[in-house]
Amino acid sequence: MPFHMHFTADDLLSSRFAISPLWETQEAIRTLRTPARQGYHLPWLRQVRSVARGLDLSPFELVMPRRGHNPDFLCPPPDGVFATIDEELARVRGTDPAVAHADLAGALAVAPGAEDDERARALLDDPARTVDELAELMARVWDTLLAPFWPRMRAVLEADVAFHSRRLADGGPERLFADLHPKVSWSDGTLTVDQRAEHVRTLDGEGLLLVPSVFVRPDVVSGFDPPWQATMVYPARGTATLWTVPGPAPAEPLIRLLGPNRAAILTNLDAPATTSALARRHDLALSSVSAHLSVLRDAGLLTSHRDGHRVLYERTPLGLTLATGGG
Repeated sequence: MPFHMHFTADDLLSSRFAISPLWETQEAIRTLRTPARQGYHLPWLRQVRSVARGLDLSPFELVMPRRGHNPDFLCPPPDGVFATIDEELARVRGTDPAVAHADLAGALAVAPGAEDDERARALLDDPARTVDELAELMARVWDTLLAPFWPRMRAVLEADVAFHSRRLADGGPERLFADLHPKVSWSDGTLTVDQRAEHVRTLDGEGLLLVPSVFVRPDVVSGFDPPWQATMVYPARGTATLWTVPGPAPAEPLIRLLGPNRAAILTNLDAPATTSALARRHDLALSSVSAHLSVLRDAGLLTSHRDGHRVLYERTPLGLTLATGGG
């Protein structure tokens, strides 16, 4: 039973992309307890498993059931393109207790065993306290499990937004939604998402908010009723290479000459690569890698050429000599 979202011309102009640390936090929590998702993130799981055991995530098992309603206030659609975790958590903490109570009740109504669980009743008895406690727990999850990896995650998400923004500009919604996710299709101004529940919404000029996610794969999440903007969270491109281990460390003389990041990029550029691939490889923001590549190219150490929509960078003979020590 699918979700149907009906677009007008104004909705096509109003639709936008955004990156949300809070959504990644929520979906990371789901990944910890969803084996079907874990295969994409085994290196991350190995690094965080012992820390995750020290977090009591049981409240989320109640309020984030595997099927059915999840509280919208826990992950409201992000306001800006690059909202920070602090900004998003501030919105969660500002939730009206009455809104939180209704949202929590909807989730607990479909959570297995919640009707006989004293913890579930306590969540509903004091919704203001529940909001604060859940926000604090999400902050701890972010700080311990995600913040150390955020630069490489953000690079993947930024690259995805750039890629799909170009597809939307080049071919409109038909091209954007053609391969966004197997459950997503577009026809005659209607976006259809194959979900377990029936849902119909006319967007009325607000447009659709598209949020790429590292941890939502292989799922796609859509919904949100007014007053929230219609939102779809979909798997970001490049997740398969997210946890790729960087290559050999650059030589110390090269680091002194170029700086650590430029030296690492030059040393590991054994084959032509895009800016986004290098950002993922080196745990750097897309903008930082772009600046480093410009400097290396201007110095005659790299060259670039276009391959379709991609720009590939590779070492020049001088760059190869510097990177390998002339060997």
